Formats: sequence, structure tokens, C-alpha cells
Amino acid sequence: MAEISKIDAIQILDSRGMPTISARVTLGSSALAYSMVPSGASTGSREAIELRDKQRAFNGKSVLKAVDNINSIISKALIGRDIFNQHEIDSIMQKLDGTSNKANLGANAILAISLCTIKAAAIEQKVELFQYLNSLYKLRFGDALKMSLPIPMMNIINGGEHANNNIDIQEFMIMPIGAASFSEGVMWCSEIYQALKLQLSQLGLSTAVGDEGGFAPNLRSNKEALELIEKSVAVAGYKFGEEIALSLDCAASEFFKDGKYLLKGDNLSLTSHEFADYLNDLYQGYPIVSIEDGMDENDREGWKFLTHLMGSKCNLVGDDLFVTNVKELQKGIDDNIANSILVKINQIGTISETLDTIALANQNKFSAIMSHRSGETEDSSIADLAVGLGVGQIKTGAPCRSDRNSKYNRLLWIEHDFPEIKYAKFNLD
Repeated sequence: MAEISKIDAIQILDSRGMPTISARVTLGSSALAYSMVPSGASTGSREAIELRDKQRAFNGKSVLKAVDNINSIISKALIGRDIFNQHEIDSIMQKLDGTSNKANLGANAILAISLCTIKAAAIEQKVELFQYLNSLYKLRFGDALKMSLPIPMMNIINGGEHANNNIDIQEFMIMPIGAASFSEGVMWCSEIYQALKLQLSQLGLSTAVGDEGGFAPNLRSNKEALELIEKSVAVAGYKFGEEIALSLDCAASEFFKDGKYLLKGDNLSLTSHEFADYLNDLYQGYPIVSIEDGMDENDREGWKFLTHLMGSKCNLVGDDLFVTNVKELQKGIDDNIANSILVKINQIGTISETLDTIALANQNKFSAIMSHRSGETEDSSIADLAVGLGVGQIKTGAPCRSDRNSKYNRLLWIEHDFPEIKYAKFNLD
């Protein structure tokens, strides 16, 4: 047993210059760990609640109440607890909060400590965080997960809520599915990213970047973005569809209004079936292997049609649809909608619940993708989560900005130090 001796937290800034929480957990052995909590812009309505002060400071975005909840309420409840009992720690915080969506203490406050305690446990046990997570999963569920280095899903063109431009689809991502190693995959993506920058510059288009480091030009249509990427892949010297595949995050809830999908960039107003056909047409023309939030989170009939149309040939990923929540994922499984889940630890608020969700996905042959948020920090824990839980894919932005590259750089060190952990292979099974 290793007891928690001190817990404290402060307000810091995320990648958008907005307040978030950093916490610190100290053990009786004097071992200590820090955590930093991300924040999303495009959020699902059923996500756990991020507590904000709604006062004058930071235009209402300060998190001092959530910080105080850690320093007073949570700290008092967890001092003396065994750092190796993550499920108990998380359960105590959930009971203290007393709501289904963590609205009282704040999911940001609870996650700060949940993440910090698991990091402290790994430090105390003198193992890497990904190793500790892997052993924790096995201990809890009885299943041994094969660790792997994830295929990066690099967001190189930003639209939607992540950029101030006229592109409706929120993220256009490249995936180096043909690379022999993680480091090679990162190199390929970086070279394509730089080739895209050159293409945009030659066309007189903006090379400013959005929240996640991808370029954010004004384009005539979503298809034009795909054409630019295709050309950039060729300029960089790679094979489109063989070495490099595409992934889209539609974030369809952001442009679903009054029962229609309003694509302003394309000047289209589409029904659910028409938008599914639109996505299928894109799939027919480009090597798209993954589509996230292809329908509004509440458009269940649209999701059913899209899954029937494309579910056997493409990963259909639920983000706003599932919000990393076991109950929401179970509903999707029961309704036969989607076949993959995006995992964001701040959507649910604890590491234990994150593991529960991944376990349910594994049991039902849903693929899982570890994901950042648009408001990130230099905390690289999701890299370890991706490796330790063997999800095979990670979504953490462009090869640009330290808040994104900190995750890639952590994975490069893991690859260097642990050559027995192999790069994941992409498949749709």
C-alpha cells in the first residue's frame, strides 16, 4: 500500500489560452505526479460537465471553483487512500459529486485527480504509465491486451468549430497505414503536411492553422480539401490509398439544423439519407477508411442508415454519439449503429470509466481511437493510454504546435525504449 499524503491544484492555461486545471498528487514516499486537463470546443450534449466559474475573469471561463473543489473537498476525501486502488479513488469522487454528469465538482476537477493518481501509482511502482495501465486493465477485466504503437490520425486541414473558415467538415486527417514503424509514419505525415503548406502558399491560400494545428484555408468545398491532400501526398512522394489513407471528422451535429445537414461551403441542404449518400460518394472517390460523427448525435435513424450503407467498408466512429460513456455505447451496440468509438478522457471524467468503455468496445468488436481535445496541454498521458490499452489509433492533431507534438514525441520515445512494442496494423475487422 502507498498512501496519498497531499493533493493540490492550480489554474493554468490550455493551448487556446483558456483556463484549465493542473493537479499534483504527493505520496507518503514523497513520489509525486502532475496532470493537466484538456477542454473541447465541439462537444457532445451528453458529455460530463466541465465546471466553469461564469464570472468576470477570463470572460467567465475561469476554473477556480473546480480548483477549490480539489483543494478542499476531493483532497480531504482522498488523503490516506491507497494509490493503487484506482477504482476506489474514482468511485469516491463520483459519490462526492453525486450527479450522473459530474456537474457538482466538475468533470475537469475529477479527471485532474483521476489522471494524476494513476500517474503517481506508475511512478511509485517504478513502471511506465502505459505499462501500469496495461496491467490495471488485465487486473480489472481479466483480459490481457496486446500493447501497440498507434497509427497517428493527423489532422492537417481544420474546419468547422476548429477554424475560422468556410469548411464544414471539421477535420481532414491523414493516416500512414503503410508505414513500417511509428517514427516512419510520423515522418511521412510531417512531409505531407509541409507539402500541403507549399500547395496552399502557391495557390495564395492561408497557411494559418486552426485549434489542432491543421491549416485553415477558405475553400470552395469539402472535396477541394480532399483534392489538395491528394496532391500533397503525391508531391511528398507517397502512394495515396496504399501508404496513406484518409479519415474525416464531420462533427455533423455542428451543422445539423431543423432536420437538415447544412453544408454552407458546398451550398447544400441535405436529409439524413442524402448526407449519408454524400459521404458515400466521398468514400467512392478517395481512400477514406474512417468517418467520425457522420450524423448528428440525436439522429438515430440517420446513424442506422449510414451504418447500413457504409458500416461494412469503413470505420464509423461515434464521438458526440457515445461521449466515452458505457451506457451510450451500449445503446449504440443495441441499435446496431456505428462500429467504432472515439475515446476522450474528459468526456467521462475518470480513468476507471474510460477503461470500462474500452472494455465494452473490445467485447463487442468496436475499434477504439484515443483522442485529444481542441483545447490541449503539454500533458502527454493519452499517448500512454493508447499504447497501454492497445487501441491501435491515436488522434492528436497536426505535426505542429507543442500541445500536439508532445503526444507524438512521447510515442517516439516509447518506440525507442521499447522496441518489442510494434506499430499497429490498420484493419476494418
